[in-house]
Amino acid sequence: METYKIAVIAGDGVGPEVIGEAVRVLERAAALDGSFAFSFTHFPWGCEYYLKTGRMMPENGMEILKDFDAILLGAVGYPGVPDHISLRGLLLEIRHGFDQYVNLRPVRLLKGAPCPLAGRGPEDIRMTFVRENTEGEYAGSGAWLYQGRPEEVVIQDSVFSRRGTERVIRYAYELARKEGRTLTSVSKANALNYSMVFWDQIFKEVGEEYPDVETHSLLVDAAAMFMVKDPARFQIVVTSNLFGDILTDLGAAIAGGMGLAAGANLNPERTWPSMFEPIHGSAPDIAGKGIADPLASIWTAAQMLDFFGHEDWGAKVVDAIESLLSDKDRLTPDLGGRASTEECGKALADLLG
Repeated sequence: METYKIAVIAGDGVGPEVIGEAVRVLERAAALDGSFAFSFTHFPWGCEYYLKTGRMMPENGMEILKDFDAILLGAVGYPGVPDHISLRGLLLEIRHGFDQYVNLRPVRLLKGAPCPLAGRGPEDIRMTFVRENTEGEYAGSGAWLYQGRPEEVVIQDSVFSRRGTERVIRYAYELARKEGRTLTSVSKANALNYSMVFWDQIFKEVGEEYPDVETHSLLVDAAAMFMVKDPARFQIVVTSNLFGDILTDLGAAIAGGMGLAAGANLNPERTWPSMFEPIHGSAPDIAGKGIADPLASIWTAAQMLDFFGHEDWGAKVVDAIESLLSDKDRLTPDLGGRASTEECGKALADLLG
């Protein structure tokens, strides 16, 4: 039997509540299958850990994590800890340190999920975003000069390497070929005359190796407009770090809300562990009330099952989420239900059986 070693960083706010239900579903899938199992190790890292120690995780945190098969992350963020500290001290440290260069985010409207777009159904919103995850504007390169003086200057560099750009674009082409879907590249070459012109060039170069893949290119502002006006035109989407971050939040808004927004940070070569996280925040205003929606975390668990080669179970989990969406009594209040976080998670685990 294959046993996957999973590091669990439940994090802050509602993180421990929703991640507990993701763990429940993973354990249920493994028990029903019988050919694989999970071994979970929990780490109390995050903003509360920072307030006690001055660090988001221990100095040797990356060394501790490197031998795990994957990381399951809840949410990071807490009042009193600046966002740039919580983000760079844990999430980005792991993404960059473990070369998790593919951020894979499904933007799919499931049956029964709310959608703010009139006349749109599940057949119209079914896209997968492949977001570059280690470079671009989030590389953390720049300078802050003459602080507090009238001539103060801030420089934020965008970093685009040929290796980094080509590998994420190639991953998207491979995914589009495998699934027989179209591929859209999103950039902003008319205004960003170095980084995005370079991006478009690499997209075209790599595309010559994939003549069977239908491709499209859009400026990011046009892409945002069409995601609202004509979402069906998007299938596989590849884009840079910052644009991907923004557009996938828009995607969450049109596909059921943040409570259904899953995400995976992948090191495709598996040299290092990959990390799986819902993309909603820590929601400290409802933490401890037992009403947080666990479905994004559970969908993230489905992505982990896919990554480990158990696509059948990944699909079963997503199907169970879709089935649950038609039963308001077993949904949390954000989706119009009356169930607690735990009741929702248990109901979904039962559907797997």
